[in-house]
Amino acid sequence: MSTTPLSSPLSAASYDRIEAVKQFDNTKLGVKGLIDSGIKTIPSFFVHPPETLSDLNSRSQSLNIPTVDLSAISSSRSAVIHQLHHAASTVGFFQVTNHGVPPELLRRTIAAMKAFHEQPPEQRSKVYRREMGTGVSYISNVDLFQSKAASWRDTLQIRLGPVTADREEVPEVCREQVLEWDREVVRVGEVLLGLLSEGLGLSAERFREFVEGRVLVGHYYPFCPQPDLTVGLNSHADPGALTVLLQDHVGGLQVRTEDGWVDVKPVPDALVINIGDLLQIISNDEYKSADHRVLANSSGEPRVSVAVFLNPSNREKTFGPLPELTSTEKPALYRNFTFNEFLTRFFKKGLDGKTLTNFFRL
Repeated sequence: MSTTPLSSPLSAASYDRIEAVKQFDNTKLGVKGLIDSGIKTIPSFFVHPPETLSDLNSRSQSLNIPTVDLSAISSSRSAVIHQLHHAASTVGFFQVTNHGVPPELLRRTIAAMKAFHEQPPEQRSKVYRREMGTGVSYISNVDLFQSKAASWRDTLQIRLGPVTADREEVPEVCREQVLEWDREVVRVGEVLLGLLSEGLGLSAERFREFVEGRVLVGHYYPFCPQPDLTVGLNSHADPGALTVLLQDHVGGLQVRTEDGWVDVKPVPDALVINIGDLLQIISNDEYKSADHRVLANSSGEPRVSVAVFLNPSNREKTFGPLPELTSTEKPALYRNFTFNEFLTRFFKKGLDGKTLTNFFRL
């Protein structure tokens, strides 16, 4: 296959973006494959428009997102609930420490995901596919064919619930760590969803169903030779209920706040938690989902992160603002919808920064 469209800038007249994207996808090697080939110039379809690039440096260096110590639950449960409620209703992003996950498992999980992405190309390409029929897929950019510009990252995606991916399909190099990590995420997710539910004046069990539908994504952000021309992950808000993220020490994740973009600085052994659009809607805007993005990696080492999206398992179930959280004084702000309709709209619009919640507002 010719590598010209992937490694050399071409004139607008001769450049066929669709064909270039197809050729890239057909290699089944992802962005890691481009870096391994020794490129010094990123392919044109990774270059983002000026309005995106001009915004990359507009960030606050002094602000941090909230950090909540979960070890205080037993002695000061109400205080922890208050802290989580405040973080969820303002920033929509927070980090949790002392969550009970062994530090060694955190390190093993990151190392296993890194090992997958750094396998020989022929090993990675075995699971490179855009459909999730087996529950496992390795891709570069879930919205590669819909987005205006691609992002500089590769992803291993694994369905964890309600029906777990075929065990033998999960790459052996990270299989045991992924399954062990899933058990811990369920535990931590149940705790956090219970506390967030109580923060709304509901029972701790009200959001338990949201740990049943789980999808893991292991992102790999290789070094980018032109980080000022692209991004690692486009600005977007997650569509589900809650996201549990394990990130390594490299950094690059940012969240949009009232004060501009803020770095989500890695905290040793912490987990990053963010509110999804679904939780914003069912809380009738009490909790806020937040736009977030990842900058292209200019570091000499790759960035690795592992996110698990917590969602309802029944996609045909109807959701909307909870009746307990609406009143004459605060009427429902959204219409009802099935979760299937919700996700269909999300993937149709792509990771384009448009707020999914706006499609369902009354």
